[in-house]
Amino acid sequence: MVAISGQRHGALAGAALAALKGYDNTSWAEANTTAMSNSSWSGNITDIFQFHSCDVSAFVPTFPPNQTQLVVPNNTVPSFIGLAFGVQNYTCTQFNNFTNVGAVAELIDISCLTAIPGVLNTIQDPLYAFWTNFTGASIQEIINLFHLIDPPEVLAQHYFVSNPLTGMGVSPKWDFTSSGEFEGNPDAFIVAKGKGSLPAPTNATIDVNWLDVANVEGSIASEVFRIDTRGGQPPASCLFNQTADISVKYVSKYIFYGGNWTAAASNASSGYSSTASSYSPTSYYPQSTASYSY
Repeated sequence: MVAISGQRHGALAGAALAALKGYDNTSWAEANTTAMSNSSWSGNITDIFQFHSCDVSAFVPTFPPNQTQLVVPNNTVPSFIGLAFGVQNYTCTQFNNFTNVGAVAELIDISCLTAIPGVLNTIQDPLYAFWTNFTGASIQEIINLFHLIDPPEVLAQHYFVSNPLTGMGVSPKWDFTSSGEFEGNPDAFIVAKGKGSLPAPTNATIDVNWLDVANVEGSIASEVFRIDTRGGQPPASCLFNQTADISVKYVSKYIFYGGNWTAAASNASSGYSSTASSYSPTSYYPQSTASYSY
């Protein structure tokens, strides 16, 4: 675990508070980050958020019309809804363009916002405005801080692992094993493969695609949708062997369908311990640089 000083801890906590609350007032975020950077700050981060642990089984997402790539499943219902902020990682190819080699993101449980559609439908915008202007810490540092504080609003971490089917390339993983009710449960994750992809209906040159991916490993969900994306797209060109790898900030929502998560929760409360968690600061850096296409 990365050691964080009291002052650094407070600054990161202040940034996280502003981000999770979705404030688009930069001066407010800066003022509160500065105030909380005082090492004597002892506020309880878990007292401030009221987003999590609501039933989302009746929630129906809205997908763009006249397309067949993203379709609401008819044999299962949503289990979780997460608001993610993080980075998409890219490397320059011999064709002088960028290819995706993974992502790292923190997911916050926003299930209770399904009762407030006006907030749910737009919360990605102020968060993206804040996240793109925030320079106080990397996404890895924020994930590490949240792991130390362990607020109940943390839903999962998103990163990439070696493809479990072929051992070649990398696959996306959503990991619920390091916090909350699933902490220490080794089955509380999903590794997935692409099923559907749709250019973002907002601005496809800036915002990464909306996605539908299907389970290949893990018990937490059978299917995951990425929607309401903001940011994440790389520049159109680069110079092979000259342009460094880049990380592009993004925000999105992830909707998790199905899975055997009720049984997983039961297992977590009946003997699994945090020592079984797959969490570690280095686990967010895929060892393979093979490209991945959703």
